[in-house]
Amino acid sequence: MKRISQMILKLLGWQLKFQLPESKKYVFIAYPHTSNWDFVFGMLAKWAMDMPLNWVAKHSIFWGPFRPLFIAMGGIPLNRDKSVGFIQKNIELFNSREQFVLGLMPEGTRAKTSVFKSGFYHIANGANVPIVLAYFDYKNKIIGTVKIIHPSSDIESDFLIIKECYENANGYRPQNQGELEIKK
Repeated sequence: MKRISQMILKLLGWQLKFQLPESKKYVFIAYPHTSNWDFVFGMLAKWAMDMPLNWVAKHSIFWGPFRPLFIAMGGIPLNRDKSVGFIQKNIELFNSREQFVLGLMPEGTRAKTSVFKSGFYHIANGANVPIVLAYFDYKNKIIGTVKIIHPSSDIESDFLIIKECYENANGYRPQNQGELEIKK
């Protein structure tokens, strides 16, 4: 899959610009999330980088023949109506494994949102792992990382850094990019 994904991205004119932590455990967030194409290009990037990324998506896409396929691809279904304990369960996963990379889209949807969901931050802070800030730049056809941060337990000051890193993001549908504010 690695070579095939690299070839597809190259043929489509996409570049990968990644800097990943030396740690084998981290939370990986991507912004903006404005289209279903984010999933397609995100998976191609995951395979091209040979990244052991586990990703979270709404449980409703894990139906029928897609369920075992998506789980084999690293998918973790999340029922947003019954997500009680999600943060603690993921902290426990980080603590119980030697290697774990958890990918989340903090907007939580492709539609325009008023805030980022803060679960990614609480998971990283609770598990004492870094957060990798990744982005989709459809204008320049780049998928990459901007920065690696280590949560300080001060979500407001850490989010100022995150907000600054994502100020010039170019989603597939820019009008759907969520506001760069944090839900506390």
